[in-house]
Amino acid sequence: MSNTTITEAQFRDALRQVNDPEIGRSLVDLDMVENVVLGANNSATVTIELPTPAYPRRERLAESIRAVLAGKFENIGPVEVQFHAKVKGKETGGAIGLRAKNVIAVGSGKGGVGKSTVATSIAVGLQLAGAKVGLMDADIYGPSVPHLLGVNQRPEIVEQKGPDGQTIRRIQPIDANGLKVMSIGFLVAPDEPVIVRGPILHGTIRQFLAETAWGDLDYLIIDLPPGTGDIALTLSQLLGLAGAVVVCTPQQLALLDAVKAINMFRKVKIPVLGIVENMSGDVFGRGGARQKAAEMGVPFLGEIPIDAQIRVNGDAGQIAASFDAGSTSRGPLMNVCEQTAIQIAKSLLETPSMPTLEIL
Repeated sequence: MSNTTITEAQFRDALRQVNDPEIGRSLVDLDMVENVVLGANNSATVTIELPTPAYPRRERLAESIRAVLAGKFENIGPVEVQFHAKVKGKETGGAIGLRAKNVIAVGSGKGGVGKSTVATSIAVGLQLAGAKVGLMDADIYGPSVPHLLGVNQRPEIVEQKGPDGQTIRRIQPIDANGLKVMSIGFLVAPDEPVIVRGPILHGTIRQFLAETAWGDLDYLIIDLPPGTGDIALTLSQLLGLAGAVVVCTPQQLALLDAVKAINMFRKVKIPVLGIVENMSGDVFGRGGARQKAAEMGVPFLGEIPIDAQIRVNGDAGQIAASFDAGSTSRGPLMNVCEQTAIQIAKSLLETPSMPTLEIL
C-alpha cells in the first residue's frame, strides 16, 4: 500500500488491533474511537473518547495507536491522537431524584485507618481531573470531611422547580473549590456530639441523598462510618451503587476487619471496586492489602505511603494541597483515584444492570 491512499474504513479496521491498556479490550469494541479525520499524505487525527477524565497515562494509549498504524501501513503519515472524556454510569438514583452517574461508597472495617482522608482525596482527585463530583459525609457520629476540606459554612435552603412544575425545597451543598460537599458536621458545632437513633440516622442519609441540590454529577463519593454497620444496607435499598472502596492499613489486625467489610458489601449486593492500602511503610508494614486483595479476588487500587504532609494538610483543612505539583503524595493519591475510576468503567462493561437489594 506504499502508493495508495488509506481510507477511513481501513484506519478504523486497523484500530481494532489496539487494546485499551486499562480495560484490556479493543478500542473499536469499546466504542472509544469517536472520530477519524484524514489529512494529506495519509496523515490522520484520531479522537478517542475516554471513560473518565481520570484516565491514567494517556500517552501510552496514543503510542499504541501510532505503533499499530505504522505496522499496518507502510505509507502512514503523521498521526495526531486527541482525547476527551465522557463519564458513563448506571444513574440508578432517579427514583429518589439523585442525578449522579456513579455513586461510590468508601468504607473500612475499623476506625483509624484514614478512611475519611482517602474518601476526601478520591473526591478531590476526580474533581481536579475534570469530573463533576460530590462528596457526602455519611459518617454521622464522627464527621471529619468539613475539617479536612477547611469548610464550615451552614448550608442554605433553596427553592427549585420540580418535574411537574411544583416548588420544592432543597439543601444547597457547600462548594469547596468546585467540589460539592454535604455533611452533618455543617449542622452541628464541632464539639457537639451527634446523638440519633437508627430510624433518624437512616432518614438523615436519605435526606442527604434525595433532598440535597447536588445537580448533575459524574461521581458522588460517600464516606461511610467505620465498621460493618447498616448504613451500607440503607444505601443499597435506596439506589444501585457503582461500588465500594475498602480502606485498610497493612497490618494483619486491620486486614481482618477489611475482610469483614468486603463480605458485608458483598452481602448487601454492593460491588467491591477494590482495596486501598493506606499508611503503607515501615511502621505498619507494606503489601498486606495487595496480598489480601489477591486472595479475595478483588482489585488492588494502590497504596498510599505514610506521609506526614498528608496529615499536616488534613489538620490544616487543606487536603487538596496533597495534589499540588511537587507533592510526594500526589502520585499515590492520584493513582488511587484513577484506578477507582477505571474499575467503575470496567464494571459497566461487565454488568449491564445493577439492581438494588429488596428487603422483605
